Amino acid sequence: MSISAVVFAVVAATFYAGHQVADHVFGQSDKQAAHKAAPGWLGWRHLLGHVVAYHFVVVVMLAVAIVALDLPVTAFGIVAGLGFSAISHAILDRRWPVRWLLTHTGSGDFADRQAPICGMYLADQSLHAACLWVSSLLIACL
Repeated sequence: MSISAVVFAVVAATFYAGHQVADHVFGQSDKQAAHKAAPGWLGWRHLLGHVVAYHFVVVVMLAVAIVALDLPVTAFGIVAGLGFSAISHAILDRRWPVRWLLTHTGSGDFADRQAPICGMYLADQSLHAACLWVSSLLIACL
């Protein structure tokens, strides 16, 4: 197994755990969650606050993993991975891109579903996981 594969596995696990904690516990207030997709400056202000708090949590967890496990990562890889994470997270959290994707892939009804599951939420979380996979590859390979 290559060192890059080990780095990828550790970073991906850390990003996933960090995402769960940051998106649902420490990195987003109720007000930010309610208003981050609002039009204009109100939405962007709440979104920026969430993305910054979210990535603070993720960076702390990632730093602990890197130091504790002595992972061979580069500054360029970390910047690329975290940059992709921040940009993709902000885009997805505006909500309209998730709805657009679901509508244009034949899942418009799923996007509107609220019970017993919320289609938009599940799609949002799935897309965040996919973007964190890309971020992990960037850190492991650059």
